[in-house]
Amino acid sequence: MTRMEVLTGIGLAASAGLNAYIPLLIIGLFNRYTHLITLPAGWEWLSNGWMLVALAALLAIEVVADKVPALDSMNDVVQTGVRPTAGGLAFGASAQSATVRVSDPGTFFHGHQWIAIVAGALIALVLHSMKAGARPVINTATLGFGAPIVSTLEDTVSVGMSFVAILLPVLVLVMIAAIVFALWRLRLRIKRRRVAKAAEAARASVNLAAEGRWPRVPP
Repeated sequence: MTRMEVLTGIGLAASAGLNAYIPLLIIGLFNRYTHLITLPAGWEWLSNGWMLVALAALLAIEVVADKVPALDSMNDVVQTGVRPTAGGLAFGASAQSATVRVSDPGTFFHGHQWIAIVAGALIALVLHSMKAGARPVINTATLGFGAPIVSTLEDTVSVGMSFVAILLPVLVLVMIAAIVFALWRLRLRIKRRRVAKAAEAARASVNLAAEGRWPRVPP
């Protein structure tokens, strides 16, 4: 159990890749109001009252912006720097925090705290890149109607991942694998649907031409 802080950090960083503010807000709230996590010296600012208010306000903006077609893609561009930063902070804080599953924090990254921060930033960047890459494809295929549904699912997964990372970190890798597989399957299904529609349109054009009803271009 001495390495559970690594799984906790991975889970929180992955959560930040989907939504930058959810894991940080959960860490701060848990440290301030529960005994589920105890932040080490130097990280208590995450549970400061004003910081929690700021994180809640930023989360509200993120939740709205990420559910509007076109605006969600612009938001993803802005979040390209924010989500990896949040992932680094979440991993860095959790690597030395005592949780319900970690009683000896910091043993893995002792003296090399920067490793945890860099690792968290990279994990969050990978998840963010997958999310940002999938969203335009989904919006195009669903005419924008899929944006709020997918965004709500991402927020839900981010919350669930944060809770699992703190309460049951052994399931973190399973959840991440499921997220990656789901995103890959979704993009593949949408791509196949677009190819099928293109093929159908091509067949329709051939039929029109064969029947002599192909639109003529005036001379």
